[in-house]
Amino acid sequence: MAEGEVSVIIGGKAGEGISSAGQVTAQLLSYLGYRVHMYLDYPSLIKGGHNYCVVRGTTGYVGAIRDKADCLVALDKNSIDRHARSLLPGGALIYNADTVRSGMGNNGTAVHVSAILSAETAPEVMANSAMIGAFAKVAGIVWHDVEEVFRKALMKAADLNLRVAGRAYREASNQLSVPRLNQPVLPVVTGNEAIALGLIEGGLEVYYGYPMSPMSSLLHFLAKTSRDFHVRTVQPESEIAVVLMALGSAYAGTKAAVGTSGGGFCLMTEGISLAGIAEIPVVIVLGQRTGPSTGLATYTAQSDLHFALNAGQGDVPKCILAPGDAGEARELSALAMDIAWAYQIPVIVLSDKLISEGMFSIGPEPKIPALRSLVGNEEPEGPYLRYRITGSGISPLRFPPLAGGIVRVNSHVHSEDGITTEEPEMTQAMADKRQKKMEVLSREIEDLSPVAVGGDPDAITGLLAWGSNKWVCNEAGEQLGLRVVRPKIIWPFPAREFASAMKGVTELYAVETNETAQFARYASLFGYRTKGNVLKYDGRPFTVEELVRELEKAIS
Repeated sequence: MAEGEVSVIIGGKAGEGISSAGQVTAQLLSYLGYRVHMYLDYPSLIKGGHNYCVVRGTTGYVGAIRDKADCLVALDKNSIDRHARSLLPGGALIYNADTVRSGMGNNGTAVHVSAILSAETAPEVMANSAMIGAFAKVAGIVWHDVEEVFRKALMKAADLNLRVAGRAYREASNQLSVPRLNQPVLPVVTGNEAIALGLIEGGLEVYYGYPMSPMSSLLHFLAKTSRDFHVRTVQPESEIAVVLMALGSAYAGTKAAVGTSGGGFCLMTEGISLAGIAEIPVVIVLGQRTGPSTGLATYTAQSDLHFALNAGQGDVPKCILAPGDAGEARELSALAMDIAWAYQIPVIVLSDKLISEGMFSIGPEPKIPALRSLVGNEEPEGPYLRYRITGSGISPLRFPPLAGGIVRVNSHVHSEDGITTEEPEMTQAMADKRQKKMEVLSREIEDLSPVAVGGDPDAITGLLAWGSNKWVCNEAGEQLGLRVVRPKIIWPFPAREFASAMKGVTELYAVETNETAQFARYASLFGYRTKGNVLKYDGRPFTVEELVRELEKAIS
């Protein structure tokens, strides 16, 4: 084992609680002071197939996985066949003796799951608790820590799960050393949970969503916690209804957000156009997955960038944010709410399966950038004009019922009072007004730390990254001596801060999980051309070692 680092692979069939086992293992390592990241890999099946997760704990923040692991926890033989080669020398194998019988007795720790479950009269679904108990003993984790984590992580039947885990713990023997670190314990959340927290911190009042991976768990989390956070959660009949109901709520003064993936986003684009011309604030969380069409429903990609940039007919004013992990997802989701309501535009938060369904350690307090006070939303003299032309392009935002006034919202070209017009002068004036908002926003985002620099910040060879490739690029950049330049605000393009981050870079390579280097093509519009692109588009993320190998080939 590397000092201050541990990596665990847990594998089995769909329906055997692999995700739950990974989450509890991540919480266990976090309780010991590690900063953790969990990657979950599963096919679009309810039962069968092969599911696995990788849980990695380190001394510092982490958001990428490695090729090799210190421990393999296998609930079936298929997991051994697929992942045994990933074990480091001296690594530990833990397997279910009910499903793995031949030839493994001298090569790992056998867990007699059926006997343990029978002794405790426990259901089959608790097999994963037995495996976690055995892992804890093999890793040298004291029982008290296991007990504390189980009681916090498992709200139902914690005592029975602990009895099952305890039997396996007592039967196993210590092989590894996973010591407690002298660091404070940090919260561990999924990216979707972090997005939910950010939306709430940004003032979310109602969330509309239709189940679609990888965003379904955002809907489920907000529904489960709706009373705690005083957020209403609604599942309409379609993604079209989702976005239109959100716009109706915003028109009435209720802060709303929606979540979807590529197929649902297709159906929302007309609503995004409506939000643009009607100047209605809304936040759309777009969780990318492998396309086109249904594609790989449960795997990741960064292939919807240009779709988001061009969503909606006409020149739709919008803002696009791209977090790199759960911490940034929380911060940028809150910022998205602020921008949407300050500028009265649709704001898109670009996530993906890796972020939305992965788990990450996050800091206890988000660092949410503050917007400047904007002119244009003060109470004007005279009758209320919903689309009053102001110096900032931002009209006063009022909601019905309005004493002494009418709030007219219109999807057609309209005059300042919201009445439909086809006059050329007013058509151009309203287009100029909407673009003026974007000019003001373009200036403001430059002061919101829109571009992050990682890896070796002084290197003259740069990596262009965005979104979920944050951590794998940072680790590869540190190892190879490369500067990582990563915009967090995609549109409007942060030209000033991007130029500052790129100062001194003589060669640039893009790293993306799509087949056409979408961000590299986008950056070229602003004069930044890559010498080469390292792309992966099989639905899986880069591992650190894999990216290092590919970069060495590309740069040599």
